[in-house]
Amino acid sequence: MAEANEAEQDTPDVVNTDSQTSIKSRIDGLGPWFHNMTLAGIRTAPNHFLGDYPEVKFERFRNDIPHDLHGKTVLDIGCNGGFYSLEMKKRGAERVVGIDTDERYLSQARLAAEIEELDVEFLRMPVWDIAALRERFDLVIFMGVLYHLRHPLLALDLIHEHVAKDMLLFQSLQRGSREVAELQTDYEFMAPAPFEESGYPKLHFIEQRYSNDATNWWIPNRACAEAMLRSAGFRIEAQPEEEVYICRYEEITTPPDGPHCVYPATGKKL
Repeated sequence: MAEANEAEQDTPDVVNTDSQTSIKSRIDGLGPWFHNMTLAGIRTAPNHFLGDYPEVKFERFRNDIPHDLHGKTVLDIGCNGGFYSLEMKKRGAERVVGIDTDERYLSQARLAAEIEELDVEFLRMPVWDIAALRERFDLVIFMGVLYHLRHPLLALDLIHEHVAKDMLLFQSLQRGSREVAELQTDYEFMAPAPFEESGYPKLHFIEQRYSNDATNWWIPNRACAEAMLRSAGFRIEAQPEEEVYICRYEEITTPPDGPHCVYPATGKKL
């Protein structure tokens, strides 16, 4: 009888080992991963060039996001492997939607949610089509996407026009000066303007590649990132990390040259 009990006690360990082997095989089959997460005790990207990323970045601003998101909705634009989507669901968000254009990233995110037993919806959708969601979210996450877009300000306009309701968590790669120049609201045509100052908003265009990535198109300096957020209708409340901003949605008036260039509410492209 004692031997039988010992055998019964050994069984779960065998099952667990088999389960981990299966999970590791599924994780490896979807590699490489950019989000280094721990799923069932297995690291998805143990040799990540940024280390424990994005956890090491999230650690710097995790307390700036509400710990209790019960009753709230979240949209994660450019969700990649799902790290932030899953983190928001763990905080009790009622509904979390992650979108991306890369099917491999979406497959990674779905696997991560399955292993973590979290109910998150992942959709293949570019930022240009977010009007089709026909929903505004309490928290919109827009991290690590802006500089991959050919039309970055349009993306911010679309987010404001169609899906943002309250909080925006924003991050963009930044290069150039960290200074922010004090600017006048207007400059006469023939008068000198501070375009050459290091703290003037600048958006650097990349015609070919940056960091061996053909999807890096525009990289702002700090002044430009902040100016673009304000222009699109997002009030900056905090900057808990060098490239991370906590913003709030604000109503904006129609500028003299007409409405911002956004797709209509139907979600159809012009």
